[in-house]
Amino acid sequence: MKVNGKHYRSIWFDSNDNRVKIIDQRLLPYNFKIIALESLEEFEVAIKDMAVRGAPLIGVTAAFGVARQMLRDPSDSSLESCYNRLKETRPTAINLKWALDRCKNFLLDTPSKGRGIRAMSLAQEISDEDIIINHNIGLHGLEILKTIASKKPSNEPVRILTHCNAGWLAAVDWGTATSPMYQAHDLNMPIHVWVDETRPRNQGSLTAWELQSHGISHNYITDNAGGHLMQHGLVDLVIVGTDRTTSSGDVCNKIGTYLKALAANDNSIPFYVALPSPTIDWTIKDGIKEIPIEERDEREVSIVQGQDLSGNVAKVKVTPKGSLGSNPAFDVTPARLVSGLITEKGVCKASTEGLSSLFPSNKGNHK
Repeated sequence: MKVNGKHYRSIWFDSNDNRVKIIDQRLLPYNFKIIALESLEEFEVAIKDMAVRGAPLIGVTAAFGVARQMLRDPSDSSLESCYNRLKETRPTAINLKWALDRCKNFLLDTPSKGRGIRAMSLAQEISDEDIIINHNIGLHGLEILKTIASKKPSNEPVRILTHCNAGWLAAVDWGTATSPMYQAHDLNMPIHVWVDETRPRNQGSLTAWELQSHGISHNYITDNAGGHLMQHGLVDLVIVGTDRTTSSGDVCNKIGTYLKALAANDNSIPFYVALPSPTIDWTIKDGIKEIPIEERDEREVSIVQGQDLSGNVAKVKVTPKGSLGSNPAFDVTPARLVSGLITEKGVCKASTEGLSSLFPSNKGNHK
């Protein structure tokens, strides 16, 4: 996607100085800054501290982290250590383990001589694949938007509610939930997006920044406003992303997603989840019982970052002294509340049968 008229990926290898570059998302939407990642520790910190975030991007970043480490030390022991350190950075998003497993399995069959170059080539391949996957998700999601648009008065926008940031900043490009939006807008289909703020880190501001850069009509709303909008007929559908989807169609996404699904169900509004296939965890079935939920620092809840009226970025405490916080980063939406899963292979029911119909080669991996 473009920033100030220039196309960017959220992560890339810069051949001019042989360094991996990222957009530092900790500074958005106030400051746009590109930083380089070189050491394994820098890749760890980037993932943990959410300089990069979003399940697809975390996986790609880990792949580049492995590659940089293999260029430095291509030994098996270095690979094993690198794998373990990166795997521990974020426990919920399955793309992280998927990418690391792919790198490890490939590299263990590769002689240590030349391993670094092959690892970098693989990381680039995973990055390029992510773009193709997300573009195809958008094509399939676009058909859903076209169907809804065909039933509305001419020039009345399709009104979409989204939660968190499942945009191009959360992937390498296009995004997952936003890909249908970008493609609809590029076809001059009128759409309007309700963007949840997504506390505690206000990741909806990243979605708003993206949509504004692309010229898409949107409103930034409080997390609790969605149900009200649905009750008054102001939402046509919900599209969110996911950090892990079980083989039965349960969906784990940013905290608060479950409440949106409940509200959508109560108001007979379609609730779709956009996901690349690496986000599917074929080894588990019950998302509530089996998906590990990351518990992040409570200060993310009690301390909020923003820009004051003078343009200065600052952090302020919003809770009284002595009040403790709790910060589960994700929740699980049961498959029964999901209208459909939008994947790169098509749209299916949120069920074992639905996923198997699109990905038959994974049938044997179901728990």
